[in-house]
Amino acid sequence: MFTGLVEELGKVRAIARGVKSVRLTISASTIMSDVKIGDSIAVNGTCLTVVEFTEKEFTADVMPETVKSTALADLKIGNIVNLERTLRLGDRFGGHIVSGHIDGVGTILSKEANDNAMIVKVKAGPEIMRYIMKKGSIAIDGISLTVVEYEGDWFTVSLIPHSASMTTLGFKKTGDIVNLEADVIGKYVEKLLGLHTPPKQGETSKLSMSFLQQNGFTI
Repeated sequence: MFTGLVEELGKVRAIARGVKSVRLTISASTIMSDVKIGDSIAVNGTCLTVVEFTEKEFTADVMPETVKSTALADLKIGNIVNLERTLRLGDRFGGHIVSGHIDGVGTILSKEANDNAMIVKVKAGPEIMRYIMKKGSIAIDGISLTVVEYEGDWFTVSLIPHSASMTTLGFKKTGDIVNLEADVIGKYVEKLLGLHTPPKQGETSKLSMSFLQQNGFTI
């Protein structure tokens, strides 16, 4: 489990492509201090397992399902990626629960300055938008962020200068693809309430703030 607080930016050093899979080698410094074979590391929000490592880099295999479901297949040598180690028992919980299991990808529609903040607008499919709510949590490339506004097939988030400078969202451009993970609590609530069937085209999810209030999940 992760929290969506990026520890450092790594760089893709090597890519070995299989028929449907990918093996990534990524350079890093901070997260390498206690890395072991079998450790999980979130790479742009995607939970990957360390299979090899040196003092300055680690290698992870990306299986076909992950290649198909995430933006990792689009990575190129030299690309910068967000890195986070798993949460340890006793650590401060500064973000939100992030599983590292990507729900889908989105496209950056715009980036606009708003005083000291950067407003990023992202287009997403219904598999993501069904869980989006104002002030709700969303992980973009593994970054824990809060939804500002949403409508139809888009939502916005706001980045403070620190988040912009310490993560990939600070330099990604309009049209770039990002990994998206919806709030896992919302998915479990939806499943327990029997609302797991995806909405049809043009429909919205039955899961809403009023529904949660009626069923005792909020005050």
